[in-house]
Amino acid sequence: MSFPQLVISFAISFSLLLIAMTVHEFAHGLAAYKLGDSTARFSGRLTLNPLAHIDPFWTILLPLVLFLSSSGHFVFGAAKPVPINYRALKNPKRDIIWIGLSGPLANLILAFIIAQVLKFIPLSGIPVYLLLNLLLINVILALFNLIPIPPLDGSRVLMGLLPERLSQQYISFERYGFIILFAFIFLGVLDRFLWPMVALVIRLLGVSV
Repeated sequence: MSFPQLVISFAISFSLLLIAMTVHEFAHGLAAYKLGDSTARFSGRLTLNPLAHIDPFWTILLPLVLFLSSSGHFVFGAAKPVPINYRALKNPKRDIIWIGLSGPLANLILAFIIAQVLKFIPLSGIPVYLLLNLLLINVILALFNLIPIPPLDGSRVLMGLLPERLSQQYISFERYGFIILFAFIFLGVLDRFLWPMVALVIRLLGVSV
């Protein structure tokens, strides 16, 4: 792949990833707001404006490094987490589950909508390419975030389900979360579980990527 092609490919992949991440973080903020916490709203994060959710490292540098190191075959990243004040929630133990699930669910809902567009609206060429890739990114982002490793969304769900004492012990591992996560990625542990699940969800959506 030539350098101009690499630049164009990254720009497309990054734009689609940014859309998926924005929907994801907006859903977290909206769920928290509906459950009693206005922190996201007052901090300007209850918005679909992608600029409000960009983190210099996780949203820009990490996707760029992954894209270049994989010769343009892989791009992934994360948005700036939406701030949550758990003390403001009506029922913190229960509400943290819904807040944790809201981001992945929003991505899966968007993937479902895209699948319906692809199945029932006659499209071809570039629009199909963009929609298929946006669908794939949303599914990957949803399932990846459901992994119960702090600080991913799956850990918030598990934290809400565990008894209080175990929940506090579990969340104390958050400082090591990214180290554990990157170790699993490097060792290929996630590949054995994540990609089969992604393939299963896409088959259930009735599309071929």
